[in-house]
Amino acid sequence: MPRVVHNGAGSRQSDMMEAFLAAPWQMWATLAVIAMTIVFYTADRFPIELVSAGAIVVLLGLFLFAPLETPAGENLLTTESLLAGFASPALFAIIGLLIVGQGMFQAGALEQPTEILLRAFDRRPVIVIGLVFLFIMTVSAFLNNTPVVVMFIPIMAALAQQSKRHVSRFMMPLSYLSILGGMTTLIGSSTNLLAAQSYRATTGGEIGFFELTPMGLILASAGIVYMVVAGRWLLPKRGLDPKGGVNEREGKHFIAQIEINRGHPLIGKGPVAGLFVDLPDITVRMVQRRERAILPPFEDFTFRNGDVVIVAATRTALTALLRSNPDMLEGLMAETSIADDEDGSVQRSTQLTLVEAIVAPGSRLIGRSLAQISFHAQTNCVILGIERRSRMIRAQMNSIRLEAGDVLLILGDLKDIRALRSNRDILLLEYSMQNLPDQRNARIAALIFASVIALTATGVTPIAVAAIAGATAMVAFGCLNVRQAARAIDRRIYLLIGASLAMGVALERTGGAAFLGEALASSAGSFGPMALVSAFFIMSAAMTNVLSNNATAVLFTPVAVAAAKQIGMDEHVLVLTVIFGSNCSFATPIAYQTNLLVMTPGHYKFKDFLVVGGPLIIVLWIVYMFAASQLYFGG
Repeated sequence: MPRVVHNGAGSRQSDMMEAFLAAPWQMWATLAVIAMTIVFYTADRFPIELVSAGAIVVLLGLFLFAPLETPAGENLLTTESLLAGFASPALFAIIGLLIVGQGMFQAGALEQPTEILLRAFDRRPVIVIGLVFLFIMTVSAFLNNTPVVVMFIPIMAALAQQSKRHVSRFMMPLSYLSILGGMTTLIGSSTNLLAAQSYRATTGGEIGFFELTPMGLILASAGIVYMVVAGRWLLPKRGLDPKGGVNEREGKHFIAQIEINRGHPLIGKGPVAGLFVDLPDITVRMVQRRERAILPPFEDFTFRNGDVVIVAATRTALTALLRSNPDMLEGLMAETSIADDEDGSVQRSTQLTLVEAIVAPGSRLIGRSLAQISFHAQTNCVILGIERRSRMIRAQMNSIRLEAGDVLLILGDLKDIRALRSNRDILLLEYSMQNLPDQRNARIAALIFASVIALTATGVTPIAVAAIAGATAMVAFGCLNVRQAARAIDRRIYLLIGASLAMGVALERTGGAAFLGEALASSAGSFGPMALVSAFFIMSAAMTNVLSNNATAVLFTPVAVAAAKQIGMDEHVLVLTVIFGSNCSFATPIAYQTNLLVMTPGHYKFKDFLVVGGPLIIVLWIVYMFAASQLYFGG
């Protein structure tokens, strides 16, 4: 046996030398371009968009002036093939899913489940986070993990805000755990399916549906432990500004007014143990009932039709009330409606926005009440609340005479709010501007999103088709407008994917990927099966972060089969190794779609994925070697 391995090693070394001598110089140039691109990405001295565009320009110039041709004279790398990535279904799938996710957020479709999670989070934060991540991993084992990540990005952002933690501590684990979940079944990732198809085409062998599960669960468990232990030190701390923005004023109380008309949800409701449970985190200062003013404490009291309720609440509490139950402020909400249909029917704005403004010194509003200034008639906006420091106001809002320095909480359509910038009577606090999701479209948005997932999971349509159709439906049904859809598209993602696919095509067609795979098999095969398993895992993991997981699996599967036959080991084991290695898309944002999706909301830089994902790959490599020796080689 040693003699056979020695002869085989010598033969492989001879073949390797011939391949080295026969390799075109364009292959080495391509490898150099990819290496330099990764260096520039990691250094983070230039914008990612500029580095991506530069890599594409260099490759276009290289193969324009030094074309790579077959013996028959066919050009292997044309301008069209290098730029084909910008029309890639994967790229359009990501763009479509980004728009669908923005539509879900804009329509407030996730408000209710998020509120449930946040309420539970207040009581059991660690348990809730653990259950959320466990659910993500479980779902990712049976569904494409890209829409799963899209769905949970706003939920994780809300959990981060609720816990006052950096959002960057949540987004990368979201992506990584969805990838780990995809390792556990044959349909958990397109990588698994493509490798199984390549294996079947090469040898006729089959990979069972749950054949990946035992090893996948071991690797997923190791990944969880790594994120819990090492993630505390390696994950960046970004996305939290406790000293700026709206958070500066979240403890300030505004005076607001609730008018109870026929059918109002507060009719017949009263306090429980002195608190109005239907008005959470809101203090009732006074109830004006005709000519009578009712002051606390409120005993044997229930709201009646015609009551005017004066409350004190923070901006956060008022915003939560608007989102959860707009009927509570029905009178004010009605004033933000616009009757522009031919039949006179009323349509409410789909871009309701809250903003704070200060009554300017010398303003014409000073000394006048809200009823006298006709604010809504002049601006098409309404004043939701008033904050006056050092004074406790118990009076109807319409009768309060404004003073210089009063802070007004204003509600209106986004375009009307922006028009207030030119109003000299108030000073608009731009940082406080906040859009309110339109709850009326929540069901429509949720239905569109569920349809996208169902079409993709059942295989009725490719994910790109379902995502584009879902994005179109979000705009068509008014869940978001064209401008909001355009803002959901990140140009960094667009250029990153286009550049990575161009580099992948160049690496494949110049023979660079096959050359690296054959070199690994030649050098590691002489040291036995476990050395070859180790080499193929780490090479697949490295290539999947530069090329793509699908391309890596397809390219390395036949190479793994050939290498296994050369040393007489079970080829099935080496194919499984390629699958698991190709799923280790942790070290770069271009390695997998979910990394790109969390890059912007997580405030990550390119090098953050290398810092966190690089050691994770090493950990999984070590764990895989120990587990493989037990599961595949019997110890």
